[in-house]
Amino acid sequence: MNQLENEALYELLRIAVDNNGSRRSLSHNLSSEAWKKLHIECIKNLLVGVVYRAISLLPREQQPPLEIAFQWASEAETIKGQNRLLNAEAARLTELFAAQGRKTAVLKGPANACLYPDPYMRQVGDIDLWVDGGRKSVLDLLKNMGYEIPEKDLVVPHHVHLHPVENDIPVEIHFRPSSGIWNPFSGARLLRFLEKEIQNVERVSEGFCVPTMKFALVMQLAHIQRHFVSGGIGFKQIIDYYILLVHSTEDDLREISNRLSEFGLLHGCRALMWVLGNVFGLDKSKMLCKPNEKSGRKMLAVILEGGNFGFYAAERLKDSSMNVLLRWLKHRLFFVRKMWYSPFEVLCRELDYWFHFIKTIGLRIKTRRFSLWSMYHNKANSDRRKSLCEK
Repeated sequence: MNQLENEALYELLRIAVDNNGSRRSLSHNLSSEAWKKLHIECIKNLLVGVVYRAISLLPREQQPPLEIAFQWASEAETIKGQNRLLNAEAARLTELFAAQGRKTAVLKGPANACLYPDPYMRQVGDIDLWVDGGRKSVLDLLKNMGYEIPEKDLVVPHHVHLHPVENDIPVEIHFRPSSGIWNPFSGARLLRFLEKEIQNVERVSEGFCVPTMKFALVMQLAHIQRHFVSGGIGFKQIIDYYILLVHSTEDDLREISNRLSEFGLLHGCRALMWVLGNVFGLDKSKMLCKPNEKSGRKMLAVILEGGNFGFYAAERLKDSSMNVLLRWLKHRLFFVRKMWYSPFEVLCRELDYWFHFIKTIGLRIKTRRFSLWSMYHNKANSDRRKSLCEK
């Protein structure tokens, strides 16, 4: 998209997340072609439901052509239904583990959606459910409950996937409250904080439990940083964080702001605050730290190029005609080029890659996978997301 179309997307996002209704129109009308491009961009960033809320608030003369509007409305209605299913499944799992005497908390997803102006507008993903007890205890419990644990999941230090999948909803069971960050020193301090804070959960009207706002601010900032360094993030994660900040108290913001450096999150947070200020108009009183324009502009460019979790940037690296070694070198360079974001964090990520690469040689031979990425990702899902963008 061109700059004018990008600005239109930002305006729509600001309208969508505005609780006060102070903005309900675009600064200029869009052509039919521009609306088609915006629709594709929303698919790439999983923003269809969010932006549809903004569209429904626009004056009639600024709304998209009927053909696009009907398609968008249909997709938004599907997202609403998926949110209801996800909430019901999260509530069911909460009761299921409560019957086993286990405390649980939904870490992201449905927990974030509860805070949106419309709790059904956020595009759903999987359910990240923390279960109390630690790794060994939780794994033993899952086996006793009849769940299968794939061998490839056993090398992941913080979660496993539930098998079989119930109601076609993927679920990650977390025995640690976060995957942390790549820096092992700051990461250890961060995890100690999260492991203590996760004990304070609250049941919401949807029937599941959520962690405190302080937990959410730290854990989801670490989640953004980890994924940004590993591949990329999309506007979906950025909106989630905007919503968290808007709902945070002054005391929570002050406490987390004072600990950003301790947790290894300060450099990345400065870039994020610039994006939130310039795309969403986040008030400075709600920012965790002073924004950094230089790194913020780079972060925004990565988001626009890569889509959700950098998926489309990663797809461009998968040139089947390219020599395998050359393609692998391009992947390594792709990550190293993010040194500007947080040099030590990127270095730690590369060291972790090599450690994991060596550690999983046997498993990759067994599963006939050369790369770590292909071992953990489902090709069918990859092809589905790619086809959506090409429509």
